[in-house]
Amino acid sequence: MTDRRSFLTAAGLAAVTVGTGLGASGCAKPVQIGTGATRATIPAADVPVGGGVVLTDARFVVTQPSPGVYRAFDRTCTHQDCPVKRVEGGGISCSCHGSRFSLEDGSVLAGPATRPLPPRTVTVRGDQLDLAP
Repeated sequence: MTDRRSFLTAAGLAAVTVGTGLGASGCAKPVQIGTGATRATIPAADVPVGGGVVLTDARFVVTQPSPGVYRAFDRTCTHQDCPVKRVEGGGISCSCHGSRFSLEDGSVLAGPATRPLPPRTVTVRGDQLDLAP
């Protein structure tokens, strides 16, 4: 049978070991929701006029508000960092809490978000769109 002193010593060592592990986990590099490629190239034909596409493997939502005019934004909603999921009904929609953003400039059309989607660079190269931060 284990005496009280041995038991308390073992319990104390276990607590220190667990506490050290938990403290060290705070040193890990944080992971952001919506991580993905920071550059991408897509066919311009994939982006419908008056609509857009959300790139699921990169950090972009790309729109074409009028023929030949392309815009790109970071796909992370400014409300609570959820990735926007779709472009529909003339806007960019976040399915987490219902925020909607403009196809033209990423401005907020409906909250709870209060800040626009950050713009990204779009370069047209022939029939391709190069996207960059």
